[in-house]
Amino acid sequence: MQHNDAKRTPALIVAIASYGTKNTEYLYRLIDEYRSMRRYNVDIVVLSNIPRDLGPGVEVIVGLPTKDPWSLPFGHKEIFAQRLPLYDLFIYSEDDTLISERNIEAFLDVSKILPDQYIAGFLRYEVSPEGKKYYSTIHGHYHWDPHSVLRIADNVFAHYTNEHSASFILTQNQLKGAIESGGFLLPPRTGRYDMLVTAATDPYTQCGMKKVICVSRLEDFCLHHLPNVYCGKIGLDAQTAEREIDKLKTLCTTTEPRGPLFETTTLLEDARWDKLYYEPIRKDILSLIPQDVGRVLSVGCACGSTEAELIKRGIDVMGIPLDCVIQQTAVAKGIRTLPPHFDVAKEALRGESFDCILFPHVLQHLPDPVAVLNDFLEFLRMTGSILISIPNFNHVSRLRTKKFHMPQFSEAFNGRHFESHRLHFTNQRMLQHWLNECGLQVARSCTQLEAQYEWINRATHGMLSGLLSRNIVVLSRRAEGKSREEATD
Repeated sequence: MQHNDAKRTPALIVAIASYGTKNTEYLYRLIDEYRSMRRYNVDIVVLSNIPRDLGPGVEVIVGLPTKDPWSLPFGHKEIFAQRLPLYDLFIYSEDDTLISERNIEAFLDVSKILPDQYIAGFLRYEVSPEGKKYYSTIHGHYHWDPHSVLRIADNVFAHYTNEHSASFILTQNQLKGAIESGGFLLPPRTGRYDMLVTAATDPYTQCGMKKVICVSRLEDFCLHHLPNVYCGKIGLDAQTAEREIDKLKTLCTTTEPRGPLFETTTLLEDARWDKLYYEPIRKDILSLIPQDVGRVLSVGCACGSTEAELIKRGIDVMGIPLDCVIQQTAVAKGIRTLPPHFDVAKEALRGESFDCILFPHVLQHLPDPVAVLNDFLEFLRMTGSILISIPNFNHVSRLRTKKFHMPQFSEAFNGRHFESHRLHFTNQRMLQHWLNECGLQVARSCTQLEAQYEWINRATHGMLSGLLSRNIVVLSRRAEGKSREEATD
């Protein structure tokens, strides 16, 4: 390794994890990009499970940290620690994520002004065959934290809860701090992320530093995921994403309720139980909406995919959004929205009434679901209905988890451990108890089964449907003979 004047030209090391040969095309694209850089002396290290000749100037280190193939990305950590004094910048990357000189320059610019507890991060994007841009980082339960917005001079930063961008950049001081924290050199493992992602996110999740995106210079902090394989599958189109980001930029100067409406992230290591912000259309919910419904209130409205389908039916839909950022996406779909705060929203609803009130995968996240149901009965017409969806923790796959006492659930299946898990482990019996407490009874239900369970359901004439459906979706009404006052007493 030889460098010119280190004071004039910063030294940079990049470690690229590349398993097998599937992404060789993209790996060479990354190598070419780093070789083309003129402002840095770049050393390239490729972590591989097989010997490879990638041309002059590319160091290939062969071997896995453990027997698990997914442990390969963790190999960069010891390399960075051993070579800490030799470089000014440290980049880790998967072999299909392109980092340009522009990205590095932007990182260095904002690193000069960010407080020490923050690290500038990136979003990944893809481009469809039609030329449409999607942010593949933005999907599922991940979301912008409206309380994280930080303005420094002309720059606005915000935290996005998906820390994964298949890469990171650290200065020498940041890497030194990460190592000294004790969180950087942890062994290969999984947690809220799988092993591959964990390796790329430890600087943000284990080292006492927080990843923020400079949303006022967004183009400088976007990385191209070269395969473009997620377009139309996961990820948010650029127009919708930029609408949310425009809202973030205004939050430094407003006092409006930001949300979240409730805590949408559980305390479990398994993130699949978090509330989805970008939920697909729920056909099971749509199937239970009565034909004569004219007005619907959606409590805990996310991106509004299902609610938008109701609008297409000519139904007037109002939503109480999860937060003021995802609210922008719902509004763009024609949903009239209220502030993301239960008390403020209920005050704004005084005098309103609805034919149907939706709680789409919401109640399991609330400390007191019965109290919230009772509160909203005030806004339900006497002949109206409440439609509830919750996960079914009596599903056959979760019963196996209970049987073997998997640590992410332990004894929490009995529903009495909300405080320690920030989640009710819901089942039909628990929902029935909540409904009884509110003077409600089930009018209809929807059982949606995966293909592998349909034959079991047919063979048992539906007797095991409560064990075969991953979700419980019910339409409930006031119990016969219950007045509005009795139902909410």
